[in-house]
Amino acid sequence: MLKTDRTLFNEWIEEAQNGNREAFSKIVKIMMKPIIAMTYKMTQNIDSAQDLAQDTFVAAWQNLATFQGKAKFENWVYRIATNKCLNYLKKEGKNLPLDNHKAIHASDDPSKEMLNRELRQNILGFMAQLPQQQRLVFELHFYKELTFEEIAQLTGKALGTVKTLYREAIAKLRATALKKGWHR
Repeated sequence: MLKTDRTLFNEWIEEAQNGNREAFSKIVKIMMKPIIAMTYKMTQNIDSAQDLAQDTFVAAWQNLATFQGKAKFENWVYRIATNKCLNYLKKEGKNLPLDNHKAIHASDDPSKEMLNRELRQNILGFMAQLPQQQRLVFELHFYKELTFEEIAQLTGKALGTVKTLYREAIAKLRATALKKGWHR
């Protein structure tokens, strides 16, 4: 967001906090697509993603007075959306979906490609066994390359908790890799 855009965005936030629905609608127009993208990534269902995005903005409007500006407004809204998704998944008895990550790159050598595909499947299988919070932190840090501070803001967890969840996931990955003899 450009500096002038940021200033205007901040003005809309302040106006919305004073009850201006039109200002809040402008914020929603800017943020709706990224929020739907995130909720879809977490649910893998477009209808649920759109509903959760709507629920996110309803909750944001209802709780706008609690936004104190300590973090970016966008992070505050993403945190609401993340919590909405986690609650939805829990209620539905589902886990976070696993992406078909491309962290292990393709190769021109068919045997290497087969090994890479097998390793990728092993890692996805491993991730499916992680507790939901560990998997979320692992995915956000390892694949999305978010900092621990960004993850803490996004999830609403303490920085130390985020680091611990990641460390525990990595320890489990190492133990699984050793046990199964995974190699690249």
